[in-house]
Amino acid sequence: MVAPSSLTATLGLPPPSNYASSLSAKPQSLSSVLRCSSPPASLRSRAPVAAGEAFRSDQTLDATQVDEKPAVAATPLDVNADADKVLDSCGEPAAFFKRPITQISSSQVEVSSVSQQKVVIRNTHGENLVGILHEAGSWELAVLCHGFRSSKESKTIMKLADALVSENVSVFRFDFAGNGDSDGSFQYGNYWREVEDLRAIIQYFSRQNRGVHTIVGHSKGGNVVLLYASKFHDISTVVNISGRFTLERGIDDRLGRDFMERMKRDGFIDVIDKMGKFAYRVMEQSLIDRLTTDMRTACLSIDKHCRVLTVHGSEDDIVPPEDASKFDKLIMNHKLHIIEGADHRFISHQFHLARILLEFIRSSQDEDSAAAKEQA
Repeated sequence: MVAPSSLTATLGLPPPSNYASSLSAKPQSLSSVLRCSSPPASLRSRAPVAAGEAFRSDQTLDATQVDEKPAVAATPLDVNADADKVLDSCGEPAAFFKRPITQISSSQVEVSSVSQQKVVIRNTHGENLVGILHEAGSWELAVLCHGFRSSKESKTIMKLADALVSENVSVFRFDFAGNGDSDGSFQYGNYWREVEDLRAIIQYFSRQNRGVHTIVGHSKGGNVVLLYASKFHDISTVVNISGRFTLERGIDDRLGRDFMERMKRDGFIDVIDKMGKFAYRVMEQSLIDRLTTDMRTACLSIDKHCRVLTVHGSEDDIVPPEDASKFDKLIMNHKLHIIEGADHRFISHQFHLARILLEFIRSSQDEDSAAAKEQA
């Protein structure tokens, strides 16, 4: 693996902390000095939109809702009688829980059993973002963001949606542009573009008089929700699951150790999958986008009133667990939970992950309620 310091030296990049505050609108080359880690101008120029506030014509978001399924009340499984067994299975003391916890299993209420609507929301680039809204009884929503080359149908996202709707938390899961069912072409970097997509989602529900209480991101989606919180201060609860802190790392794992030479020579890299088939193309500008996305500055820009949870697996072989510790050191209002034995996708630890997420969201909602009563 190429060390981060050697990457920046090869590219002629200054340290991330010395990046200038804006992206140049003109494409840059790898041989030039890159001057960005802040949000693009298209994001910086837009102030947050308050709930119910009229949008400017250039920010109007279109949406269609189809394929609505019959509503079925989400009734959490009563596991109080077997609480000790459920708690012991995760190795946590009973004091960890503030309320009865629903067991996540095939026998409980599934995502498909609640009212679902397909919602199509247009982003600021004219692309249609396709998502699924799960109405589980709550006015406030949790928005789930998928990872790199993934979709709203990933097992991790679906299991988290299962857990939330079973606790009567309404959920919206969607595909970023260029992924899944959404419009657009896939891009390797696109971190700030995906922040714009998330912004479009939150603005749409604000226009519908629906509150978004929590944004949750897995893997690259974890980076997106943190970047969003660093720019827009309208979300009180953020959950980063397996996000990467040092974005210069992990590139050669996907693109090959000679990716710098190939990019300089050809201007692009075609990635081949394990079956020997073409997977996707990485363009020079999208590689620059990743290398100039500064998570350190983003972490320091998150408001102290925004509650952030990072969950990481101790056996994550894609994003090292030490990245989670770096988030913990820099984000002011932060909690860290390392799940022993869990991999990047928490394949054998879905229940544990869901339980931690639910507890954090409920705790955050309780704090918000208490604060609102004090102000009343």
